[in-house]
Amino acid sequence: MIPTRPWPRLCLDLTHHAWTRGDPAEGPALSLAHAEAADAAGIDAIWVSEDLEGWDAFALLGAITTRTAHAHLGTGVTTPWARHPNTLAASVATIDRLSGGRAVLGLGTGQRDWLMHGLGMEDLDPPAALTETIALLRQWWTPEQHAALPEATVFPVRGWERTVRPAQAAPPILIAATGPRAIAITATHADGIILNAHTSDTAIQRILGSVRDHRRAAGMSAEIPWVVLRTPVTLTVTPEETRTALLRQRRSLALIGSLPGMERLLEHPSWDTGAILAEVRRRLQRDAHLARGDGFTGLRREDLAAAAEAIPLALVEELAITGDQIHVQTRMSQLAAYGVTHLSVTPPRRPEVDDWRDLLAVLRFSYS
Repeated sequence: MIPTRPWPRLCLDLTHHAWTRGDPAEGPALSLAHAEAADAAGIDAIWVSEDLEGWDAFALLGAITTRTAHAHLGTGVTTPWARHPNTLAASVATIDRLSGGRAVLGLGTGQRDWLMHGLGMEDLDPPAALTETIALLRQWWTPEQHAALPEATVFPVRGWERTVRPAQAAPPILIAATGPRAIAITATHADGIILNAHTSDTAIQRILGSVRDHRRAAGMSAEIPWVVLRTPVTLTVTPEETRTALLRQRRSLALIGSLPGMERLLEHPSWDTGAILAEVRRRLQRDAHLARGDGFTGLRREDLAAAAEAIPLALVEELAITGDQIHVQTRMSQLAAYGVTHLSVTPPRRPEVDDWRDLLAVLRFSYS
């Protein structure tokens, strides 16, 4: 199947999980080695996650700039609650200068329960925070580097000036959007959208349809430049490898799907995903953890394997991009037709340039 839109570009999605176990030096070395090898092999973007209990994404991106030369480098994602817009402006400008103009800002509002009950933040207004942050960043990234939003409700900045601009005129800003208000803001204020792992085809089409409608209503081009789907593309050879990969993804889906609002991303015409996730949340005692302000660390202390068993493996198979070359390329073609522009890739076992190059060669479909 030949896609009606350009073939999705391929990305490396780095998380801090390898840093939480084993020799403290091994995790950082592995992250940097994969980033360097992927860039040398031709990866299109490298995203660094920033869960509130994990690492500092910008610190790692700074290190990655010294080991890469081509890939876009972005957060996947950070929040204006963790970093004031003034700090975000400085961080993005710094990464952009160090990388020669390759920075991308992935921005989200974060998990409200964690912020309020775990970190003691109050009076959160996520939509206002997003729109005000974007407005401030774009003012600070002009030649004047002067920003003012005195009537703002979250960040009432009054004439603050900065001195360091990015190398790019305006680094792209992408928003991780799930709800209707965030989608509307993304459509008219951002350069792209980030869709969480295992977002269903039904949800992708609904969300991107809404984005296009909002953009047309605002007199903009219907197509948003960046549509990043964080579902990892996993190439397998045998049925046993495929099953092992799907079981691993089912555990990840149980953890992410337990969070509020995630049922919007898993909607499916053949499955009652609301009921499925309700059972996952019951097994993980999700509500009790949210009330205490526990993050992913608290949820992981529950029996994640038992919670994951509430999700039919056949559903995971439909949500995943996992299988042999023909199956994976068919799924990638479908997603390209919907408008997905970027997909994450499960890294090869070794962080070697040749291994990365072989993997990308298989996944980059040729029409000729």
